[in-house]
Amino acid sequence: MPDALSAALARIATAASRALELRDVFTAVADAAAAVVPFDRLSLMRHDGPQHLKLYSLAGSLVATEMEPRLSLDDFSPEIRPQPSSFRRIDDLDALVRPTHKVDAWCRAHGLHSVLWVPIDVGDRADGFLYVVSKAPAAFTPAHEAALGSIAAVLGLALEHERLFTIDVARRRRLEAVDHLLPTLATVLDIREVFTRVSEHMQPLLPHDRLLLASQSADGRIATVQATAGEPAAALPTRVDLGRDARPPRQEWWIVPDFHETAEPGMRSVGSVEQMRSGLFVRLWVDSAGSSSLVFLSRTARHFTEEDVPIAQKVAAYVSLALSHQSLSEEQHRAAEARERASQLEERIDKLRQELDRSRGPARVVGISKRWNEVLAQAAKVAPAETTVLLTGESGTGKEVIARFIHRGSPRANGPFTAVNCAALPEALLESELFGYEKGAFTGATAAKAGRIQQAEGGVLFLDEIGETAPAFQVKLLRVLQEREYQRLGGTRPVKADVRIVAATNRDLEKAMSRGEFREDLYYRLCVFQIRLPALRDRPEDVLPLADAFLDEIGSGVARRAQGISRQAEACLLSYSWPGNARELRNVLERATILCDGGLITLDHLPGDIAARRGPDAERPSAAPTRDGLDLDSAERELVVKALEAAHQNRTHAARLLGLTRPQLYRRLRKHGLMSIRD
Repeated sequence: MPDALSAALARIATAASRALELRDVFTAVADAAAAVVPFDRLSLMRHDGPQHLKLYSLAGSLVATEMEPRLSLDDFSPEIRPQPSSFRRIDDLDALVRPTHKVDAWCRAHGLHSVLWVPIDVGDRADGFLYVVSKAPAAFTPAHEAALGSIAAVLGLALEHERLFTIDVARRRRLEAVDHLLPTLATVLDIREVFTRVSEHMQPLLPHDRLLLASQSADGRIATVQATAGEPAAALPTRVDLGRDARPPRQEWWIVPDFHETAEPGMRSVGSVEQMRSGLFVRLWVDSAGSSSLVFLSRTARHFTEEDVPIAQKVAAYVSLALSHQSLSEEQHRAAEARERASQLEERIDKLRQELDRSRGPARVVGISKRWNEVLAQAAKVAPAETTVLLTGESGTGKEVIARFIHRGSPRANGPFTAVNCAALPEALLESELFGYEKGAFTGATAAKAGRIQQAEGGVLFLDEIGETAPAFQVKLLRVLQEREYQRLGGTRPVKADVRIVAATNRDLEKAMSRGEFREDLYYRLCVFQIRLPALRDRPEDVLPLADAFLDEIGSGVARRAQGISRQAEACLLSYSWPGNARELRNVLERATILCDGGLITLDHLPGDIAARRGPDAERPSAAPTRDGLDLDSAERELVVKALEAAHQNRTHAARLLGLTRPQLYRRLRKHGLMSIRD
């Protein structure tokens, strides 16, 4: 029999290695067992839960007379019931069976007398039994028991092979089923809109009671629920405190078998939400921090296993992709909104600039430098608000120009703009000038007079040189800012102050506060929104545009306006540091306009300290070639021609490309004989 057994085992092993279906393996087992063990029926019983067995008939004359395919252990009497992982041989069934039990009655009905039970174990797990029955008493010997045990051992390997194959097939089918989520997630821009559909799709593949999309704070203490799906729960919190010892997740996935038994307080707090018992957490790699997770929760302890992890990870990968798409879309939307706001701000600045330019007065907004345009952008942003503004910078930098710019862009644009130079008036006169006075308030007050605050009602009050005021006056001004009311000199009733205050100073108010010369509380009331104006020396690009604008203004007030500024004079203006800023530049040009008597402003018309700044090549003839090639005039002409070509002869566009104003471009066109070129 050893040779027959070896051959039988070889046939079973070959069938198990080639076949994936159990019925093919069972056929080989039946053929092999028939060669070494006599039986009337060969069957396989596999455990189907703790109290049941699933029956497979393999071979023999009694195969046609099947019992029920699923039996309970109670269907066997205790005398013939098989024991897990135990061999059992019964030589006389008829003496042991009890007809009250289903299997016992079947054995007696078919005249069975012998049975041999052989356990099938896979590793440390009992899988079932291989057994044979015979109508003959004492039909089986220890040799049969050993032979059937060897067959059972090989069969156990085949059953494990089949189990792993079944698990693999099921896993692949589950993974393939997850792919059907792609159409749902591919075009969504808000994961919350389809999160319930994601949960419903996953229920057959990975059953759960609650699906969450959650993120942890940087320190790991707070979990925020961003999306949820499952049974309706009105009281489900959106923030959960995980405790002081909680940390951001580091592993890619983790399973909590039972929240009641975990040692982590944070996890216990998660389980307390809706009495959940177990959870499967999978990280989402939406950002480098990886602080977001997809969380499957169940009210059953030890519900999730490692076999569920690949399924959950694939879902997490698709959700991460959808969130990345959502994040990119939101970022593009924010960028588009930012561009739109920037465009609106630029249009607003241009509109305000044009409105002020039409005045052709000292409030014109002139400048092309980046720093000047940053000032205008800040002013345009704060203009629509009622916020108090503090303008700081050196004297002559254009603080009143910016104050008027804010006024024109505010809801008070139709109201008055009233300016008060606080440094030009003594304290007593400043108070009466600002607040007004009642009749008889002081000697000479023969009639009541409205102050500048009342004159500015509904508009803007510009307080220039606010840093020069005395502390006593500062207290009264603070009341206007805090309470929006004041009292006239000699008055007894408060008067409402319906004005917006814009203040300016060329002093360092913080240093003045440290010396006790300026009140700290007033400073913080004024400095709600501070705009620092750069000195003219810090924005040299604006010197020539300002010069052109000043010549236009000055020309209307003199007998003969200047024809322009020579190249050498322009170079001197550009090289000068302008300690008096734009105000000094205007004064210099007004003097030069008078001196040039309708001609071109040259070095002879500039003050000596400015004219002395001409370089060694300032008087060189414009057409003379330099040692390295063409002179500056030729290079300038070439740049103007190229700009006109690039702008398709549109002079406005060409001026913008060159960083020039339109009048500056016209001067260069005349200078280089290019005026014949038309828009």
